[in-house]
Amino acid sequence: MAILDSLLTWFMKKRIHQIELFMKYPHDVQEEWFQSLISSAEATEWGKKYDYNSILTPEEFKNRVPIQDYNSLKPYIDRMIKGEQNILWPSDIKWFAKSSGTTSDRSKFIPVSEECLTECHFQGGKDMLTIYFNNKPESQIFSGKSVVLGGSSQINSFSSDSYYGDLSSILLRNLPFWAEFKRTPNLEVTLLPDFEEKIEKVAHITIHENVTNLAGVPTWNIVLAKKILEITGKSNLLEVWPNLEFYTHGGVSFKPYREQFKKLIPSDKMYYLENYNASEGYFALQDVSDSEDLLLMLDYGIYYEFLPIENLYDENPQTLGLHQVELNKNYALIISTNAGLWRYMIGDTIKFVTLSPYRIQITGRTKQFINTFGEELIVDNAEDAIKKASEITHAIVKDYTAGPIYFKEGEAGAHEWIIEFEQQPDNFETFCKILDETLREINSDYDAKRYKNMALQFPVIHNAPNYTFFEWMKSKGKLGGQNKVPRLSNNRDYLEPILAIIKK
Repeated sequence: MAILDSLLTWFMKKRIHQIELFMKYPHDVQEEWFQSLISSAEATEWGKKYDYNSILTPEEFKNRVPIQDYNSLKPYIDRMIKGEQNILWPSDIKWFAKSSGTTSDRSKFIPVSEECLTECHFQGGKDMLTIYFNNKPESQIFSGKSVVLGGSSQINSFSSDSYYGDLSSILLRNLPFWAEFKRTPNLEVTLLPDFEEKIEKVAHITIHENVTNLAGVPTWNIVLAKKILEITGKSNLLEVWPNLEFYTHGGVSFKPYREQFKKLIPSDKMYYLENYNASEGYFALQDVSDSEDLLLMLDYGIYYEFLPIENLYDENPQTLGLHQVELNKNYALIISTNAGLWRYMIGDTIKFVTLSPYRIQITGRTKQFINTFGEELIVDNAEDAIKKASEITHAIVKDYTAGPIYFKEGEAGAHEWIIEFEQQPDNFETFCKILDETLREINSDYDAKRYKNMALQFPVIHNAPNYTFFEWMKSKGKLGGQNKVPRLSNNRDYLEPILAIIKK
C-alpha cells in the first residue's frame, strides 16, 4: 500500500506542470480542443447535419450551430437512451446523468461518454488532489480513507444496456481500482437509494475508520456529520476522526455553510477546496488556498463560450470566446463537450475575476433570479447579503429560498424569504434590516425599486423551524446526491409548498 501511495503522490505532482501549461497558453489549448471536438464528431448524425467537415473556425461554428438547451437536444438524447449510437458523439454512450440542478419533477438525462468520464470528470478529481498536494505537500490524506456521499444509480428502463443515476453515483461505479482502496464505506452502502437509511449506515460504519478527507455537497455532509455526533456523543468531527484534514465541496455556494463547518471541524488546519463539477462536465477548481476564485480548467475536452447576460434573450445572441471576456461581467456559460453537448447552455452564470490565468466565480443560475420588478437580483447578491447579515448578528444560516410577492391594488410588491437557521441571529429584526440594506448597497436596481417603497416594500422574511427544507426536499424525493435547494425564483412555485410546511 505504501508503494501505491507513493505512485499516486508522484502522478498528482507531475500533473501540476500540465496545469501550468494551459494557464500560460489558454487560447492555444482551447483552439486545439475546438478542432479536436469538431473533427471527432464529423461522422455523427449531428456532425453531418451541420456539416462539421467544413467548419474550420469557431466563428463558422457559432454562425452555423444555434445555441442549445436541454429541450432542443432532448429528441437526440431520447434516442441515445434507447440504444442508438453515433448521434451526438461517435463513441458508444451507455451512461446518463440524471440532472439534479433543479427540484422540478421533470428530469434531465445528460449523456456521459467514456471520454467525458476519463478526460473530464476523473481528470478533475485527480487535479483536485494535484492542487491540494501542491498547496499542502505535507498532506497525509492517503494514510486514511475518504467518505463520499453518492447518489443512487439504477438501470434505465428503456434499455438493458443503458444506465442512469446521479452523477456522483456514475463516477463511483466507474472509479479506477486504486481509488476504491481509499474509500469508505463500500459501494453497496454508498449507493443506497434511501437517503435516510444510507446516512444511518454510513455513519455507523465510518466512525470506526481513519477518515482523512470528505467530499460532497455541503448540505448533505452536514446531515451526516450531525448523525455521527448523535451516535458517538462527541462534540465535533475531530473527536471522531482526529486525522481529518481535507474537504472538497461543490454544488452550492459554501458561504452559508462555512460557519457550520467551523463548528463541526474546529481546526485552522482544515483545508477546504471548492470544485465546479456539474452533470455536463467538470469546469473549475479552487487552486489558491487563500482565495475563493476558481481556476477554469481548459484541457478537459470542453470548448467554452460566454454569453453576456444582458443578451440572454436576444433573438440571435452573440457569444464571446475566452479571449474576448471582461472582468466582473456576468456571462451565461455555453459549452461544447466530448459527450456531444453542442453549444449547450447549462444554466449557470459566472464572472471572471482574473484573466491571467482565467479564474471565475459562480454568480447564479440563468433561471434562479428575481426580476419581477426590474430589480435583477441574482444568487451572488443574495449570498453576499446573507453573509453580511449573519456575520453582524452572529447567525448561521442552514438554508434559504426567496421569491416575489406580486403587486396588489394600491400596494407595492416585495420579496419573500424563507430562512432556516442553524444558529439564530442575536436579533432577527436586525438580521432582516442588514439583509435589505446590503442588497441595496450592492445592487443599484434593487435599491432603485426600494426607494421610498415605491416598487418594492421591505422584504417579508420567515424564520423557518428546523428541518423545514429537509422535509420539503424529502417530499420531492430529492434527498442526498447533488440535489440542492433553489435559492431564488422569479415566481412562487417554491415558496408556496414550503410555506405550507411551515404553517402545518
